[in-house]
Amino acid sequence: MSMNELAAVLSSAWAAIGVPLANHLWQSTLFAAAAGVLVLLLKKNQAQAHYWIWFAASMKFLVPFSILISLGSRLASPVASGVRGYDFLEVISQPFSPVHPAQQAASAALALLLRFLPALLLAGWFCGFAAVLFFWQLRWARMRAILRKATPIDSGRELEMLHRLEKTAGNSTKVRLMLSEAALEPGIVGIFHPIMLLPSGIAERLSDAQLQAILTHELCHVRRRDNLAAVLHMLVEALFWFHPLIWWLGSRLVAERERACDEDVLHRGSEPQAYAEGILKVCEFYLESPLVCVAGVTGSNLKQRIEEIMVHRIARKLNLAKKLLLAAVGTAALVLPVVFGLLHPLAGHAQSQQPAASPVFSDVSIKPVGAISPGEPVRMRFLNQNGTLDIKNVTLEHLIQYAYGVNQSQIAGAPSWIASDLFDMNVKTNEDVHSDRFKLAVQDFLSQRFKLAVHRELKNAQVFELTVGPNGPKLAQSASKELDRMLIQPVGHLEATSATMGDLVKFLQNFTGSVVTDKTGLTGLYDFTLNAQRLTIGSTKSPDDIAALQKAVSEQLGLELNPQSGLINTLVIDHAEKLSGENGSN
Repeated sequence: MSMNELAAVLSSAWAAIGVPLANHLWQSTLFAAAAGVLVLLLKKNQAQAHYWIWFAASMKFLVPFSILISLGSRLASPVASGVRGYDFLEVISQPFSPVHPAQQAASAALALLLRFLPALLLAGWFCGFAAVLFFWQLRWARMRAILRKATPIDSGRELEMLHRLEKTAGNSTKVRLMLSEAALEPGIVGIFHPIMLLPSGIAERLSDAQLQAILTHELCHVRRRDNLAAVLHMLVEALFWFHPLIWWLGSRLVAERERACDEDVLHRGSEPQAYAEGILKVCEFYLESPLVCVAGVTGSNLKQRIEEIMVHRIARKLNLAKKLLLAAVGTAALVLPVVFGLLHPLAGHAQSQQPAASPVFSDVSIKPVGAISPGEPVRMRFLNQNGTLDIKNVTLEHLIQYAYGVNQSQIAGAPSWIASDLFDMNVKTNEDVHSDRFKLAVQDFLSQRFKLAVHRELKNAQVFELTVGPNGPKLAQSASKELDRMLIQPVGHLEATSATMGDLVKFLQNFTGSVVTDKTGLTGLYDFTLNAQRLTIGSTKSPDDIAALQKAVSEQLGLELNPQSGLINTLVIDHAEKLSGENGSN
């Protein structure tokens, strides 16, 4: 795969995830801010409540609101799309908007940067993601090496004390006790089969009261499943490593889990002084665990913890009102997005047995009717009557132009058959359709029936500006009361009645195969004739063809068609398949 192809793939990926990701990040950040307000309201309550609030804020980064909204939308009844009518031929013939003149002055380097920016962003994210995982892998390898060298404790004072504490605390998960020669603090390793790792010589350095308090602290980590919660937050940190709030949340989780275990140790009858001295001796002789998913005893702000242990303030339990507040906030966070989805269901949500039906269509059929020779004009017919659209001799290129709001010269990478294979198409709608909703429906249809895959790029291309010539325009002010009329017969010969400059621009754009913008400043209605019969519709023209058209416009209309170079929005066709079968009915 070439660099350009890789950039195109990554650009498509970024187009699909960029906006949803940005929405998810600000929503999750706002959720974390609301969690902070709740913690402030409950600052005099137990650390356990603070911990679970911060943990919910962390997990919100793994659960986008869009998933809950989508769930609500799918539970809701399908709704029809209320909209107005449209003129299919008119939309197809609309010139696409080139990049603003100020943007045309952008350098080639800027255009290249814009093209590869999604690839650079995704590559930067992946590098950060891989670095975080590599950093944790190194630390985990160190822990595994320590575990391999550790020896099980089958008897002795520590094991007897552990069994007694497990029985008193009612721990359902049995903990293995192992002794390590590493100078590492006591800690719990593992999630479903936890191991309490004690450093060698700790029993000789701690009194019974101190050792009991330390073991009680570690068993509290087991009961709370703190290692599992830490692993989940580590996943959040790896995915969203670029967001500073994530790392701050990690520090708050460690601080509150240690405070929660301190409160539990004191609640179970350990003496504050013995517990504080035990923690200080562990800090004196042993190192802190290198991984947050290995719950130890010395984490967080040690000075503040010792002060709180010695003062032994009794943290308030949540009263009924605060429990109801937390329940209401949690329920609202889950239910409100679902309710929003219920109130805003996906328009015309297609049933699973009709996957090809577009949301605003009640029925669609399309069938191939042959092909045209290169350069031959397409004589398309369009009828819109009573919600039924009957289109004859339409090409896939026409449908792409309409659905994506582009012109022929904006389409790149397309196989030749999309401009030559003709189709008859019949569309039945539930009601009149809004043009933007209908475009999305056509995009969906093209994706399903033709397996169409596209992405957008900026590219340098030739465009044309239509200006008034030095001797003024040779256009007659229209006195006709007829509606504007553009008669093209034979190909290249235009007879216009009550036409605007916009009408002329559409004609010129079809014959140049490039962007044409109106810079004449002429706003009236005009009658004129333009004879450029040697030209054909579509495809990029040779310099001789363009010169002939410029000469005809100058001599016959008194206008100038000046070539320019600028950045234009381009729709790149990544994939398209010919329609299978003789009939494409849904």
